[in-house]
Amino acid sequence: MAIIEASGLTKTYSSKSGPVHALDGMDLSVPQGTVKALLGPNGAGKTTVVKILTPLTRPTAGTAFLDGIDVVRNPKAARRIIGVAGQYAAVDENLTGFENLEMVGRLYHLGARESKRRARELIEQFELSEAGNRPVKGFSGGMRRRIDLAGALVIDPKILFLDEPTTGLDPRSRLALWGIIKDLVRNGTTLLLTTQYLEEADQLSDDIAVIDGGRAIAEGTADQLKAQIGGHRVEVSVVDSADAAAAREILGRHGEGEPSVGDDGRTVEVAVRQGPRALQLILSDLGEAGIPLHDAGMRRPSLDDVFLTLTGRRADAADAADGSATEGDDHGGRIGATEQQKEQTV
Repeated sequence: MAIIEASGLTKTYSSKSGPVHALDGMDLSVPQGTVKALLGPNGAGKTTVVKILTPLTRPTAGTAFLDGIDVVRNPKAARRIIGVAGQYAAVDENLTGFENLEMVGRLYHLGARESKRRARELIEQFELSEAGNRPVKGFSGGMRRRIDLAGALVIDPKILFLDEPTTGLDPRSRLALWGIIKDLVRNGTTLLLTTQYLEEADQLSDDIAVIDGGRAIAEGTADQLKAQIGGHRVEVSVVDSADAAAAREILGRHGEGEPSVGDDGRTVEVAVRQGPRALQLILSDLGEAGIPLHDAGMRRPSLDDVFLTLTGRRADAADAADGSATEGDDHGGRIGATEQQKEQTV
């Protein structure tokens, strides 16, 4: 059964230039005990979905249910079964890690004894014993993220919302946090994850919804999404960037669609139907043209290829173009989590 159900979600903001549609008929279904990733650039509507479901904002139209609870009509009941970690760690820098977790427990009305017990338990679970009694202002970015995620788990929620949880982390910290998230899912937590990192969606999710323009434009497992665009990719790296144009012309003879040239000016790539045969022909033509190569190879489509095919642009390019496009989207990490905590005291 689906524990998260949303249908026709619309969210419209007013602006000087007219209405801004953060969501435009978004549908969502997440089975219990699974991980659903919302993949898309900044401004696509990912954080707006989370704000509606948590619930921190009301939709302009549409319905949303968490474990059968209508989040619009009964937001307090919905908040009792969820945990939220936003883009920025919602922690008090002047408190220790332990004190931050204890404070969250008190805000949830767990009582003094239970709040301390749960804080100790989470400090140990997240391997923060040595840092638990130090002020958070001395923590690394990865440690702050772990404390923030631990805070979202104080009430052992049925549903966990992670809004771009690894933004700004170095690769080692990102891998460590992925490990923690995978452990939570193995223990039965249902997770809705928003991310702009293609690898993150590939690594963590059971199912992915590609979001663009406030709606889901494709949905499925990573393999299913990749299979939608089919074929293989042939990629070559020329020694001299001056040869890139000639290489692009050669790849275009044997590929499907227009070849692309990488940011380095030397890497050329094209989609092909018969990978091995196309690679042989391309290498033969490049050899005849006297174009020396650094590298050449064939690979299956990536999620980046899926995003490019579906939206006409790569995810990183979309981030640069749309980073501030949607009012109210992708700016709610610390504020959202803090407001949710305050609601528990009402």
